[in-house]
Amino acid sequence: MSYLTKAAPVIFVLLWSTGFIGSKLGAPYIDPMVFLTVRFFAVLPILLLLAFFLTKAWPVTPIAILHCLVTGMLVHGIYLGGIFWAIKQGMPAGASSIIVGLQPVLTALIAVLLLGETISRKHWISMVIGGVGLLLVLGPKFDISGTGITTITVAVALVAVVAISLGTVYQKRFAVKTDLLAATIWQYVGALLVTTPLSMFESWHIIWSGELVFALVWLVLVLSVGAVLLLMLLIREGAVSQVASLFYLVPVATAVESYFLFNETLTLVQIAGMALIIGAVLVIRQTPKKV
Repeated sequence: MSYLTKAAPVIFVLLWSTGFIGSKLGAPYIDPMVFLTVRFFAVLPILLLLAFFLTKAWPVTPIAILHCLVTGMLVHGIYLGGIFWAIKQGMPAGASSIIVGLQPVLTALIAVLLLGETISRKHWISMVIGGVGLLLVLGPKFDISGTGITTITVAVALVAVVAISLGTVYQKRFAVKTDLLAATIWQYVGALLVTTPLSMFESWHIIWSGELVFALVWLVLVLSVGAVLLLMLLIREGAVSQVASLFYLVPVATAVESYFLFNETLTLVQIAGMALIIGAVLVIRQTPKKV
């Protein structure tokens, strides 16, 4: 487990960053809440099968199950639902990524208030530097043309970021002692409590193209199983503010992947921003956070 814990940050960033690519492939063929509902329903049998062989203790008290449900509603249901919906309404991916980039700072602030984590001056400065790097990486992709950036879409995206920030802290505070796999299963049940009712307001007309099938399989196996289990492991093993800093690296990985997969350009300014982000995250993860 120690080797997995050491490698988990790098693996998590690489896996999580592919979520944006998978969502981009599937979005034209299915509505966002329907997409997420199908995805969450699809992942449950896989996790249950794994749990049958690997899980030794399930949460049995109502309060333990409730904590898992709340975490899932925040981290998966509201966060992913909000971001998917905003992008579907026309918000440019670059704009939504910049809003999502607020997460490390928000999570650190909430962790200070609710968990008593100590954030050093060096840590705060590194987060600011990481934020500057994020703007440099995403700046060339920022586009305000069209009607996608509205009060509603921005508000929904902000609510989504607050939700995952709260959910990350909530997981650390209330659900850390629950078996990792069992907790994740209950989290997806919580996510379905959010997305399933909302999907009833959308069209369930699904175009089962090759791109959608590939995207769904990828998002279920790589993101909803692999990346999410790694995220829960990272939250359990480390300070929440440290874990949150990893999300600065996600746009870096996505930009590099898009360069190779979609022939998107990488400018010197973006590369400089990547260097700032990587340096900032390395400093943050080397800084002790607990009293």
